[in-house]
Amino acid sequence: MSGTKTVVVAALLLDMDGTLVCSTGDVEKVWRLWCQHHQLAPEPVLAMCHGMRSREVIRALAPQLDVEQEAARLDELEMEHTGGDAIAGAGELLRRLPPRCWAIVTSASDRVARHRLNGAGLPLPAVLVGAETVTKGKPDPEPYLLGAARLGVAPEHCLVFEDAPAGIESALRAGCTVVQVGGDAPLNPAVVAVIRDWREVTVVLGEGESQHSTTSGEIRGLQDRDDRLGIQGRRSRLP
Repeated sequence: MSGTKTVVVAALLLDMDGTLVCSTGDVEKVWRLWCQHHQLAPEPVLAMCHGMRSREVIRALAPQLDVEQEAARLDELEMEHTGGDAIAGAGELLRRLPPRCWAIVTSASDRVARHRLNGAGLPLPAVLVGAETVTKGKPDPEPYLLGAARLGVAPEHCLVFEDAPAGIESALRAGCTVVQVGGDAPLNPAVVAVIRDWREVTVVLGEGESQHSTTSGEIRGLQDRDDRLGIQGRRSRLP
């Protein structure tokens, strides 16, 4: 469906894996190695792991194992097998965002997230909500609620960019507006737009206003800060 949609937002909350960094292959490799170590079938794990903390996956599919010990094992594997490039256009966009206007909310640990962002040549955020920061990971709303709180913005005034069903659900349950990154169709009917990559958005900075828009739709936001932030997409799709 084409047309225009408008929402009010004050900040961006960004997932990392599959949203800012092309790390899906790395994530799946790590989980395959972990499954091989424990002689577990990888298919159920790979079907569940995207967008979720390792702790939730282990509790659900291998409850006989020590969750914290295995989360640490997976963390080490992720440090060893991280080499993904930035999603096209991500670096250019992030470097134009005022630091107080955005945060990363990821299911990766803090050190893995920083390692992955550095490896992809992306700037580090002032606010990073990682796996250890929360007691419940995605799809629970806690990660995005915390990200919004640390920016000092109400969740309903935040625009989230996500690529995985668990992350989209987490953001929606937190009360955020969600744009999906990647895919040809919305993974959830509540997402307001789908973009292929960050080349579909541009940033305009000014004073007093924040505006976020997509091409087949428009997402605008106002904020009572000194920065004006506008994001305009070129080939996005609306559900």
